[in-house]
Amino acid sequence: MRNEEHGKPDAAVVRDALGVGVAVGLSGFAFGVTSAGSGLSLLQTCALSLLVFTGASQFALVGALAAGGNPLTAAAGAFFLGVRNAFYGLRLSQLLALPRAVRPFAAQWVIDETTAVALAQPTRRSVRIGFTVTGLSLYLLWNLTTLLGAAGAEAIGDTDAWGLDAAGPAVFLALLAPMLKTATERAVAGIAVLLGLGLLPVLPAGVPVLVAALAAPAVLWATGRRRADTARDASIGASHETPSDAENGSPSDVENRSQARAEHASPAGTHGNGPDASGDVR
Repeated sequence: MRNEEHGKPDAAVVRDALGVGVAVGLSGFAFGVTSAGSGLSLLQTCALSLLVFTGASQFALVGALAAGGNPLTAAAGAFFLGVRNAFYGLRLSQLLALPRAVRPFAAQWVIDETTAVALAQPTRRSVRIGFTVTGLSLYLLWNLTTLLGAAGAEAIGDTDAWGLDAAGPAVFLALLAPMLKTATERAVAGIAVLLGLGLLPVLPAGVPVLVAALAAPAVLWATGRRRADTARDASIGASHETPSDAENGSPSDVENRSQARAEHASPAGTHGNGPDASGDVR
């Protein structure tokens, strides 16, 4: 059935939401492996997925800890990555229009994937279905695979020997790359990578991530300046140009002047100082 007039069928919304939930939820295995390899216990790893539930922030936290960073610095980097979810919530609160009693529970599921699915829906009913199915499937699968990954990492011992320490960054890049669609987004990502890698040898672990976050405001400021300069140049160029209509007159002005010249150059018989109808000169 269709959820509303001109809306998508409920089955289509559920199918799309489950596709996103399952595809991303399987990445929890990589987080579990990475977290266990970073020195966190099975209980700590599972608690992060249950309570934090923001994949990028979780990877940033365990990555900084694995590099020997201060826990407070690592937590600060994860916090700043998770702040974006607050802005998602501002938009989703209008689209979902959930009862006040439900909002605190729904806030746990406000992440990149649920926001993307919800914003793609045409009606409020489909928005709610997409958000709920994506959030539920992703939350359950992410936590299940986190448990499996952490337990498996503890069983195999040294994750570095298996190359599993690179699983977290690889998954993070795989999730991030498709989102870089504009030149501005690619510029932010490129500068952030340069800052993070360039400062990694000289700053404590976790700090380069915080510095790399400055790439976004820097690129946005440069983009705004470029647009302002372009608009100013265009305005100055327009003010110095002399429109052809001002020089030659608009078509209506040209026609009026031509008519006036024709009247002044008309035969003498049409004027008082010329011959009258009888041909006599006055």
